[in-house]
Parts: sequence; C-alpha cells; structure tokens
Amino acid sequence: MRDLLMIPGPVEFEPEVLQALAAPTLGHTDPAFISLFGRALKRLREVCLAPGAQPFVVAGSGTLAMELAGANLVEPGDRALVVNTGYFSDRMAKILERHGAQVTHARAAPGESPSADEVETHLSRGGFKVMTVTHVDTSTGVLAPVEALVRAGRKHGVLVVVDGVCATAGESFHQDAWGADVYLTASQKAVGVPPGLALLTVGPRAMEAWRKRKTPVASVYSDWAEWLPIMEAYEGGKPAYFATPPVNLVCALDVSLGQILAEGMEARFARHQRMARAFRAAWKALGLRMLPTSEAITANTLSAVYYPDGVDAALVGRVKGQGIVIAGGLHPELKTRYFRVGHMNRVGPTDVLAAVGAVERALLAAGHRSEPGAAVAAAQASLVAG
Repeated sequence: MRDLLMIPGPVEFEPEVLQALAAPTLGHTDPAFISLFGRALKRLREVCLAPGAQPFVVAGSGTLAMELAGANLVEPGDRALVVNTGYFSDRMAKILERHGAQVTHARAAPGESPSADEVETHLSRGGFKVMTVTHVDTSTGVLAPVEALVRAGRKHGVLVVVDGVCATAGESFHQDAWGADVYLTASQKAVGVPPGLALLTVGPRAMEAWRKRKTPVASVYSDWAEWLPIMEAYEGGKPAYFATPPVNLVCALDVSLGQILAEGMEARFARHQRMARAFRAAWKALGLRMLPTSEAITANTLSAVYYPDGVDAALVGRVKGQGIVIAGGLHPELKTRYFRVGHMNRVGPTDVLAAVGAVERALLAAGHRSEPGAAVAAAQASLVAG
C-alpha cells in the first residue's frame, strides 16, 4: 500500500490522467495529437478565464514558465516591481535581473503580503514596465490580494505578470476580467498533471509589448517567437515543429483540463476553499499557528504551519510513518520551524481526514499535548458544515 502524497506538489492525480501518460505515444505531427493539443490550448484559456489570451504549453517546470514571462517582457534597463511574499518571489526577481531588469521589491515579512496601497505607493513613483505577483507562494502559504494588486498595476499602465504555479485551478482567478497580462503556472499542482509542463496565458498587451522589443530575447528556448507559430498551428489543426513536445504529458493535460472544466471553475475554487477550511479547523483544534498572519491572506491550496513548542522537523518523518507524505519548510528564514501540507487538485474529505489524523497522531507521539481525536473531529465538523 503506497503513501498518500499531501505535499504542495506534485500532488495526487486522477486515474484517467495517469492512463493518458501510459498510453502508446503518438507522433507529434499525428492528426490525432494535433487535434488533442489544439483542444488543450483552448481549454487552458477556459481554465484561466482568459478568452482573449494566447496560451503557451512548453516542456519544462514552473521556473521555466516564470522565465518565459520574464525573458520576453523585460529588456536590459527596464524597471520591474516584484510584489514579494516569499521564496518564489525572490526567484522571479532573480530571473528578471538575469534578463537585465532593475528590480524593486515591495517586500513583506514572512507570512505577510504587501497591501494594494503599499504597492500603489511604489507604482505612483512611475517608471515601471512590469510588476510581478506570486498568487500563492509555496514557501509561506501566503495568498496575495491578487485582484486588487492586478487592478493597481493596470491603473498605472504596468504589465502585470501573475505567478499561479501553486494557485491555478485551485484559487479564484479571472485573468481577463481582472486585467492580468500574463498568468503562468506548472502542471503538477492544482492543474492536475505530473511534472513537466510550463503553462502560460498571455494577454494582448503583453503580446504587443513583446512585439515592440528592441533587443532579441536572450534565450532561444524561451523566445515566444519560436513557440507562437507552434501554438497557432496546433490550435489551427496543422502540424508544426520547433522542439518536440512532451506528447503524453500534453495528452494528460487535455484530460485533466477537461475534468477541471466539467467540475466548473467556481465549483472547483469553492471545493478547494472547503477543504482548506477543514484543515484550518484541525490546526486550530491542535493549538497550532499558521505562517500566514491573517485569514484573508491564507492560501486554500496548502497549509504552512509552525511546529509547536518541543516538536521539530522530525515530525515530517513521523507523519510519513502514518502513510501520509507532507513537506518541511522552504522559506530560508524559517525552514526548520514549520511544515507544509498540500491540499489541491483531487483532494477530498477522505484525504483531509487521513492527513489530519496522521499529523495528530504524530504530534501526540512527539509529546505535543492535545485532546486525542479533537483535530479530526474539528475537520469533520467543518466538512459537514460545508
């Protein structure tokens, strides 16, 4: 019997998605694959609620998705504002700087997020071409006030890039309605496909800015000029080639996106919120404190929870001994002080109760004093209440 994977990615995947991965591989110019890839591109627009955007599906990780945004929108000397909520905001800044940007951080303490007002103060000074926002930072579990931040960026005429790696298809996001210029993500989290795909939906303003570049994109593999004709060809039902696509991963993506859309985006956002509320009820019953400093900025796709007094990172191994895999900390300032539990994609009530029970038993074994069964009861009550 295998362990249940409850880390913030990769996650548990639907059987039909895994079956698509195991199917005989089609040629990348096979008419059946061309049709399937074209459908996946259309579905990606729907999942991101971005009917006016250009989708890109490229072999690579979430970091490549970040690079695909930064490399194409930034030229040497451009100014960029990074709304910084943790480890992956720092990574975005590193990418932008590598492509020549002068980066300013609107930085918050670990567990907090800059407010829209704070960001507006930076933006009002003028001169920024790009602003980046990490929708959910996987290192802290902080959910940025993304709608307000995106609208602030648009108000000041700045291109807004949102990193949705730990959020897309799990946290509410309306790309076109809110005005985000790029929404980027990866396959292995709430999108529900094993690792290996970098995904972007790029709006018209970002495409126009890219077309007006004065310098070539520094990375051939990241250059939209190489990928755009491929995406357009597949969506138009024609074969094209730049680099061989990961055929089975794209097939799995098409299956997962179809399942996501069948559930419905608002229903899916609401389900992730219900599961997260149950986890939060359990942590409270155990007397544990979460890394995010308020409910409003606490993610629904994962929990980042401080170890109680007397308990250390050995807890992660104790929980694995119960058949549940959770993750340790990631933020460099705090990594030994907290653990993380992912709850996205197919996670349902059974998974919640199994994970909570395992953490509760592991804490009791580590000497943490709490009422046995209280956390599972609290999670169950939350689930029943809806």
